[in-house]
Amino acid sequence: MDITALIPAFGGFAWTIFFFVVALSVIVAIHEYGHYIVGRWSGIHADVFSIGFGPVLFSRYDKRGTKWQIAALPFGGYVKFAGDANAASGKDDEAMEEAAADPAALRRTMHGAPLWARAATVAAGPVFNFALSILVFAIVGYSNGVPRDPLTVGDIQPLPTEVQELAAGDVVLAINGTPVPSYASPDYVDLMENLPLERVLDYTVERGGDEITVQGPYLRPPLVRSVSPRSAALAAGLEQGDVITSINGEPVFAFRQLVAAVEGSDGNTLDLGVWRNGEMLTKSLAPKRVDEPQQDGGFATQWRIGVASGNAFDPASESPGVVDAVTGGVAQTWRIITGSISGLGHMVTGAISTCNLSGPIGIAQVSGTMASQGAQSFVWFIAVLSTAVGLLNLFPIPALDGGHLVFYAYEAVTGKPPSDKALRILMTFGLALVLTLMLFALGNDLFCP
Repeated sequence: MDITALIPAFGGFAWTIFFFVVALSVIVAIHEYGHYIVGRWSGIHADVFSIGFGPVLFSRYDKRGTKWQIAALPFGGYVKFAGDANAASGKDDEAMEEAAADPAALRRTMHGAPLWARAATVAAGPVFNFALSILVFAIVGYSNGVPRDPLTVGDIQPLPTEVQELAAGDVVLAINGTPVPSYASPDYVDLMENLPLERVLDYTVERGGDEITVQGPYLRPPLVRSVSPRSAALAAGLEQGDVITSINGEPVFAFRQLVAAVEGSDGNTLDLGVWRNGEMLTKSLAPKRVDEPQQDGGFATQWRIGVASGNAFDPASESPGVVDAVTGGVAQTWRIITGSISGLGHMVTGAISTCNLSGPIGIAQVSGTMASQGAQSFVWFIAVLSTAVGLLNLFPIPALDGGHLVFYAYEAVTGKPPSDKALRILMTFGLALVLTLMLFALGNDLFCP
């Protein structure tokens, strides 16, 4: 095991931990605030709101008597409501006996509140996580805009080519004589995937009211627009803006040539010629096996190096409406939820490797890598992780929010909660299961290839 491989090259171990703590603290704060504020609205008093565990570094009391604190171990948090014995919302029998003499005081405890109030308070944590994700995705989508239709040239990417006659503002009508369909049409994807494999293409464009034909590079060159965390490309030092010009000495000019070479590599090392800001470099890397989700809900395993490409120019964009942006945020959050559930199901059945489950080291690595690619990438990652945390907490495991909701469902059906003894046994089992899962994920971080 190479421990140095666990440290992203961009800034070292300390920065990795810093960004991991920032991401986790934001997500935990939103999650716990959901519990707190809905509990407060429901008439349940919060004794403690804590970011982190262990020794308290800072605390203060608000006018409602809630203690707000930051603790030394910033890997989680909790809200301790009145009547709770601990952060997992176990019942404090002594406190509940004292509150039983005063109906008003009993109503302010977690365990003495009506069922609807308890259920709403518990469910609010994951709901707030999902709301954070939707908000971030909507804001990013609104700020980035959507491609203008018809396809219009925006910023032109620097490429190692002498043929570039396209200009910003050109409306692309046809490529090599084939009309460019609307973005909303399936034919657009077909056109992008089936362009003639030629280094120089003819673009029919509308410029200044005139229809002219100009020449430009292949529309989707092997341009690195993003580098995936924990990928072969990241380990090899590929960066955003790099252009791959050759593979094992063979010239390439289209991203699909790179994909074909990687998929046919069988994991053998590839020597890449890389153009970076006018300078030629050589990078060597070995593709990794990656389980990729498919549109039908299944997974396909392919060799990948971990780079995404884009067009030779950025399409000009326009701002979507607020409703469209929010709808897009909801859709993105839902895709993460369904993809995560599908992935877990495939891991359980053995269809894909359990190495797809990352632990704290893997998440920390991704945090650092995304931060190194810019603020927007890092904020996007926080939104993705927030969805994952919300979903995880809804699993019907005692000690998690989903386990509590199962207990409340049992109470709603039977008219009485599970016995205190049964709850203690189930909570102990749940904590053991969560701890086992965490250790398994940590093992993946350390020992999976």
